[in-house]
Amino acid sequence: MRKTDLSEATCPVARSLGEVGDWWSLLIVRDALNGVSRFSDFQRSLGCARNILSARLSKLVEAGVLVTEPASDGSLYHQYRLTEKGKALRVALVALRQWGEAYLFDEEEERLQLVDTKDRKAVAPLEMRAHDGRALTVDEVEVQSTSGAA
Repeated sequence: MRKTDLSEATCPVARSLGEVGDWWSLLIVRDALNGVSRFSDFQRSLGCARNILSARLSKLVEAGVLVTEPASDGSLYHQYRLTEKGKALRVALVALRQWGEAYLFDEEEERLQLVDTKDRKAVAPLEMRAHDGRALTVDEVEVQSTSGAA
């Protein structure tokens, strides 16, 4: 089954999902943000088939989310490194993480925690903010054309 090409969609969510929206790609980015850089380590972490992992890594490189470079240990292998575009996905993954923590886990369930590297305290929940810094609720925002029409 071929995926629909969303690269020309007017919706930024649709375009983003077209670029990195399948779960393997987002889990690869998650692992890369956590320091994974080699094919074998991604495969060990994710448990996905080699052909699927290879295809997703290639797509992420093509999209400019990852780059390949010679292995840091001097071996003949190569490793993957996030670009700035890839690192910028951290915020989206934190939003998904926090949504999952709020709605998909029981309170007593064990889970990994996202902490600030400076003081090792839990990261605060993400919030939408107005141009002046006010916190916004979901009912206080709407989608509008960049030309100003609703």
